[in-house]
Amino acid sequence: MSVLSRLSRRSLLKYGSLSGLGAFITACLAQNAPTTSQAPGTGAAATSSGASSVAPAANAITWKIQSGWAGNDIFQTMFLNWKASVEEMSGGRIKIDALPVNTITNNNGMLDAVHAGTLDGAHEVPAYGPFQKDHAASLIGTGPMMGMSGQMWLSWYWYGGGQQLYQDLIQKKLKLNVVSFLHMPMQNQPLGWFKDEIKSPDDFKGMKFRTVGLATGIYQFMGASVINVAGADVASSLDRGVIDAAEFNNTTSDTAYGLPDVRKICMTQSYHQPSEILGLDLNKTKFDSMPKDLQAIMKWSVIAASADGEWIQMAKNSEDYAKLVARGIKFIKTPQSVRDSQLQAWDKVIADESKDNPEFVAILKSQKAWAERIFPWADTVNIRTPDPVSFAARPKV
Repeated sequence: MSVLSRLSRRSLLKYGSLSGLGAFITACLAQNAPTTSQAPGTGAAATSSGASSVAPAANAITWKIQSGWAGNDIFQTMFLNWKASVEEMSGGRIKIDALPVNTITNNNGMLDAVHAGTLDGAHEVPAYGPFQKDHAASLIGTGPMMGMSGQMWLSWYWYGGGQQLYQDLIQKKLKLNVVSFLHMPMQNQPLGWFKDEIKSPDDFKGMKFRTVGLATGIYQFMGASVINVAGADVASSLDRGVIDAAEFNNTTSDTAYGLPDVRKICMTQSYHQPSEILGLDLNKTKFDSMPKDLQAIMKWSVIAASADGEWIQMAKNSEDYAKLVARGIKFIKTPQSVRDSQLQAWDKVIADESKDNPEFVAILKSQKAWAERIFPWADTVNIRTPDPVSFAARPKV
């Protein structure tokens, strides 16, 4: 049996509930009960506008970086926190001019704008602009993940050859003057927001659905017609009947974009996007021209932002989940029959995409090898987090 056959289906089901180094294997992760919350962006380095406490130096290098997020999206908070950290760590020698979504171009045009120097950088996901140029880009954080959590996936990116494979795709194959850093892992994304509970794969037949990246093939496999709608337009498109159902990302972002206002059922635990990773695309010429210490600040601040971003998501996602439950929103686990269909869909998507795209094959092969390496270790040393037995046995507070 091939590595693809073993990992695309069996490993996702077998290992989906294990943890690795304290990170959930997000392919099977349910939203946990809320805990105490803290508003994002409350650290000393950042404000709600991303302002830094350090004034720019007279010779500061200014970076015009556009985000792909609305102002009330948690991803925008994460982006602004990163901006403030760079300005503080550089002592004001770097200034980030954080441009709101669609300032210079739309999300799908940001990568070209960074290449041309119209923008110095973009904060997005590979399933936006990069995916439009090469579907292999969607494997960089928006693919089958082979059962890995976002943190496990990032271990592959930074220590398993993933970064080099992605830069080869961007710089050598697509010939873009861009250097990319991937960070800020997410939890398992919901199947979507619906009028009625999804009970079987057949419920998708004839449905007009919103998603992005390789996930389009997952919903199409079950019979949906996928329509590309920008995040800010999802709620209005649902309300007007342009689409019947949609997925975006997480309880906080979904609330910010108004999805719970127009749909009252959220189906959780899906394989279409077991996790996702945010990306920072920078103009390579400008990045290479900076002093080495400032390059290092840009790089290591991205890595630090991965931890900060994940913690913020845990705090805010759990808080907003509790608020939605209090509003009467129903969170329902996706039936196993639908998840089985998704795994069958991934097998087909992977086979189709691999036919004429050697970079797609190389990236997927590397991810599978990393999953095969780390899962035996994770399966041996980790228990489910939280452990359901010990958690249930705790005295009531």
